[in-house]
Amino acid sequence: MSETTPTTTELTSQYIAQVASDLERNAKDQERLGAEIAALQDQLLALQHDHTVLVNMQKALGATAAPTEAATASEDAAVPAPRQEKAAKSETGKQARVKKAGAAQVSKAAKKPAAKAATAKSAKPTLVELIRGHLTGQSEPRSAAEIATTLSQAHPERGIKTTVVRTTLEGLVAKSHAQRTKQGSSVFYTTADALAQAEAEAPAHEAQPAQADR
Repeated sequence: MSETTPTTTELTSQYIAQVASDLERNAKDQERLGAEIAALQDQLLALQHDHTVLVNMQKALGATAAPTEAATASEDAAVPAPRQEKAAKSETGKQARVKKAGAAQVSKAAKKPAAKAATAKSAKPTLVELIRGHLTGQSEPRSAAEIATTLSQAHPERGIKTTVVRTTLEGLVAKSHAQRTKQGSSVFYTTADALAQAEAEAPAHEAQPAQADR
């Protein structure tokens, strides 16, 4: 009995450690996949918006060309036989003017949706872009809650949540676009460039007291 009990305890400890490791790995995989899904959702929204713009452009082009052909057919049918010779000469000029007018309308219709699409894209960056831009402008690491609060105040219409921000940050960490640091039980994030700069500046600050002592 004395030999069996230690063996059982050792196996239990191994199982507990293995389960804890599997849980941690599973949580990290969930966070990484969540960040990728969020990024894909942003891309899907952009593609859907582009699709709507293209459909509107297609409708505008079709609506402009159809009346031109109908008007030409009706004019040919309405001209009497004695007037056809005189009308043939002026018809070329009319068609040229109609084509120019149609081209101008098509150009205007194409420019408006394109301008709206460009404005919509520039006015609504993705959550990943917002987070990376915020981290780039910070000199110190920030927690997911701090980043979510700042972005929510700057973009209240987006309904930014801390959980989504944390998932997106973990995705950036997985792609080496951001760095994660721990201070006690808290987790903070910063850009890779900012962390490298802080590490480069640290020896310089430490050297100053040494020179003063000399």
